[in-house]
Amino acid sequence: MKKEPTNKNSLITKKNALVLGVGFLLGIFSFWLVGIITSPSLSKQKLDTTLLNKVQSILQNKYNGDIDYQKMSEGAAAGAVASLGDPYTVFLDEKSNKELNDDLAGELSGIGIEVGQKNDRLTVIAPIDGTPADKAGIRAGDYIAAIDGVDTRTLTIDEAVKKIRGEKGTNVKLTVVRGSESPKEIEITRDLISVPSVTSEMKADGVGYIKIRRFGDDTAQEVRKAGLTLNTQGAKVLVLDVRDNPGGYLQSAVDVASEFYSEGVVVEERSRNSKNKVDTARPGGALTDLPVVVLINEGSASASEILAGALNDKDNAILVGEKSYGKGSVQEVICLNNVLFTSSCKGPSLKVTIANWFTPAGVNISKEGIRPEFEVKLSTDDANNNRDPQLDKALELAKQEINNFLY
Repeated sequence: MKKEPTNKNSLITKKNALVLGVGFLLGIFSFWLVGIITSPSLSKQKLDTTLLNKVQSILQNKYNGDIDYQKMSEGAAAGAVASLGDPYTVFLDEKSNKELNDDLAGELSGIGIEVGQKNDRLTVIAPIDGTPADKAGIRAGDYIAAIDGVDTRTLTIDEAVKKIRGEKGTNVKLTVVRGSESPKEIEITRDLISVPSVTSEMKADGVGYIKIRRFGDDTAQEVRKAGLTLNTQGAKVLVLDVRDNPGGYLQSAVDVASEFYSEGVVVEERSRNSKNKVDTARPGGALTDLPVVVLINEGSASASEILAGALNDKDNAILVGEKSYGKGSVQEVICLNNVLFTSSCKGPSLKVTIANWFTPAGVNISKEGIRPEFEVKLSTDDANNNRDPQLDKALELAKQEINNFLY
């Protein structure tokens, strides 16, 4: 039997949301809401459009050129949103919105990295295994100082992502800084990127290994299938690896957690309008009898942190690796095309921060991240020589866990 968790923690919130990483625009998002959204106003203040109307009038009468009013409207909306100073609240035009959908589906054309702002710098959150960026030696934590010679300090995350992405076969030149090393220019050829959600393998001595790269629609089912397969192969403990996983759907993280414990809080959302919501584990998890060790690092963000925090708080999972990214806010993606009851959003949308999320223990990890009980660094020398001391430690602890339980 798996031992009962010792932590008796407070409840948390329920929302069909998605927790997508950075450059895949790091954050937690709700599912697409289509049409006009109405809700009680929390403030009597309204946007004064007098200045904007004056600008429009002057341009109509004075500007010596053609005016694209669609672009002007979208530019005004983007500027209004950008004035909030929240890098995760963004107006997405139709193209950017499609890219977001592609990200969630794990399909895109680019170099295969997720990026985000950390300490006001464009930082690599996760290189995807086997992609051009990975093959070029890009690593989590690298600072991208320039893209094709453009200083990234002058770019938003979205602008940086657009510059990095491009058609298959074209090149992009990144100026990369790693730690205290000198800047280095790396030219990378773009390719079609397919991001698998889950991979697994049987390790020695009864340890099963599951790598979760993102949290998509089918991730929980894939984890369930992988875990059951490993169990039939003799696995008595599982290592879940969410290193360099930028996130995905919040509901997916909740569903994955539910495979390992069948009741109790997974995550709570707290918003300024006090409508806090609690997401709890659903019954029927297939892997509740297997102890778990979770691998995290600074590339583990949002949904990855939700899963790691929940399993650590409620399921006594052991955390190994390095401090996680520290993304503790929730974004909602609202479709702006005013078409009701469609299955997806094909026009512009607004991604807006609506809440902060908290672990079952009531902790918000924004900027702080989740610290593992067993901190293990992965050095440049380790990476260059294909050594993985973090995984080695996780496997060691997993083997010890086998001896702690009776079957």
